[in-house]
Amino acid sequence: MALPQIVTTLQAKRNEIEAHIAELRRQIDKAERDLSSVTAVLALYEVSPETQTRFPAYAHLNRLFAYGEMFKLCKRALEEAGKPLNTREIALAVIRMKGWDEADTQLRKAVAYRLIQSLGTAVLQGRIADAGKHKNVRVWSLPVDHC
Repeated sequence: MALPQIVTTLQAKRNEIEAHIAELRRQIDKAERDLSSVTAVLALYEVSPETQTRFPAYAHLNRLFAYGEMFKLCKRALEEAGKPLNTREIALAVIRMKGWDEADTQLRKAVAYRLIQSLGTAVLQGRIADAGKHKNVRVWSLPVDHC
């Protein structure tokens, strides 16, 4: 038995509304990410009428960490974990310790890139150990003391 025309029409309308709601949710997610990014930039610049410049300087991660702070945070993350961690895990731990937005993917990537530079130098100095790669991500560990 064929479905009445009204049932077919209502099913089509239901499918259309569901698709529209899904699109709106996607747009809300994008808007929330955009808002998070704008809020993070405002926090970096602490915008006020006295400090605002017409063309603010670019923010560098180097300026967000005191001298040697990044390495200390990395070492603390490794000590707290009690096991080797990969670059992504250390970056997330550093972001948590600094109280920044963990969901900001661009921030995580920037911190991870900066960590690779910092920890690479620390490996050459013997302050941290390179435990190789796992799934194409560098793994770092505390150095083994030779006592």
